[in-house]
Amino acid sequence: MPNVPLNALRTFEAVARHLSFSKGARDLNVSPAAVSSQIRALEERLNQKLFRRSGRQVSLTAAGRKLFPGVERGMRELRQAVQRLDAERSEGVLNISLMPGFLQKWLMPRLGHFQAEHGEIDLRLSADDAPVDFDSTDFHAAIRFGPGAADGLAADRLMEEWILPVCSPRYLEKAGRLASASDLKHHDLLYVDGDVADGWFRAMGDHGREGRRGLLNDPVAILMAAELGEGIALSRWTLVARDIAAGRLVRPVPERVRSDWCFWFARPPHHQDLPKVRAFHDWLKSECDRFERPDGAAESGGD
Repeated sequence: MPNVPLNALRTFEAVARHLSFSKGARDLNVSPAAVSSQIRALEERLNQKLFRRSGRQVSLTAAGRKLFPGVERGMRELRQAVQRLDAERSEGVLNISLMPGFLQKWLMPRLGHFQAEHGEIDLRLSADDAPVDFDSTDFHAAIRFGPGAADGLAADRLMEEWILPVCSPRYLEKAGRLASASDLKHHDLLYVDGDVADGWFRAMGDHGREGRRGLLNDPVAILMAAELGEGIALSRWTLVARDIAAGRLVRPVPERVRSDWCFWFARPPHHQDLPKVRAFHDWLKSECDRFERPDGAAESGGD
């Protein structure tokens, strides 16, 4: 089989479809002279005449009629494959990995806005704290809370986070007014051991560090325990903002601490420019920018 350039076959298909060199040239956005040159080279390569010209009329030779159906079918399938690939970049399934607490307490109430704006994207969320191996999974991106993104990933900072104590209104009514964070030493302080809580204790002292941190190791479960009156939860603003607004939880002391960690949107470089990934990133960033920080309270950790 002769080694036939794809561009020559593409030119042949356009001319044969229209039976016109000028219309074929217009389809390909090239000059008629360039089309004639491609056809002439193809005929020489195949050692066959493909078109017959009679004045302004163009018709296919017997060889051209034999060649056209296969080339037309092949070019159509190529176009469809490219269109499917382009649609996959802009539409279809979008797999995002993110932390369970962030999904339940912050993102879930906002997802309707994204789905209303981008109905062409089939957003699928997987709640998991584990590192994502983008090479062996079908995830397009991940949302994580930490000091930074892993090496080799494209990452954008979404928003900062604050650490603060919360409790149920009933618990606070029973406990009485707390003047400051130092009063937490007289109460059961519920928290997950780790870097997030350490930021609070570094800024505020170890008041309450010996509280019931071992009761639960899940930040959402700790908030449920606080809502049930089990103690005062040391939590993150993104997890408690809606509960505070709804009156399910209150802030027993005004202090808050800005975390050393923040939220990141991370993806491998080959997913960075996918339109559907970019659409979700841009929407998410706008939601993060609109999210209000804890208001009016004394803050440690700077702005």
